[in-house]
Amino acid sequence: MTEHIDPGIFGISGRPLIEKTGPASYTIVINRKSRIIMSDGKKISAMAEKIRATVREAEISLKSSAPVCGKTRKYLTELGIEIQ
Repeated sequence: MTEHIDPGIFGISGRPLIEKTGPASYTIVINRKSRIIMSDGKKISAMAEKIRATVREAEISLKSSAPVCGKTRKYLTELGIEIQ
């Protein structure tokens, strides 16, 4: 039931890929080779906040082809963003 969503609906620039995986579940998809570090984590958390501002009970997760740095993984998990 994965459906691609236009990020503009949430006020996010058109570059990131967002999938709707359930009634109130969204996945931010990042496809790249370089590691996801804290500066990326802050951008991801900002995207999650914009999604949650539109859909209050939204469950946000991150799907990445790149490794996620440990500090960033902890930061995102504390914000309720599941890493797949």
